[in-house]
Amino acid sequence: MLNNIGLPGLLLIAVVVLVLFGRGKISSLMGEVGKGITAFKKGVDEGKQEIEDDKAASARDVTPEDEKDKV
Repeated sequence: MLNNIGLPGLLLIAVVVLVLFGRGKISSLMGEVGKGITAFKKGVDEGKQEIEDDKAASARDVTPEDEKDKV
């Protein structure tokens, strides 16, 4: 069903949304969407960094000093 909308249909939908909500409301909504996307990207980057930190911490050599000499 959505495959048959085309450019004229999208323009009509955009005009109807603009008339219903007004330009100010739509711009503030898009600003909030942008902030949400930015927060999501920041969270993903922090998650990646946390995983890398965990890998680095688990790779430490924790063998006691007296055990290292026996090898």
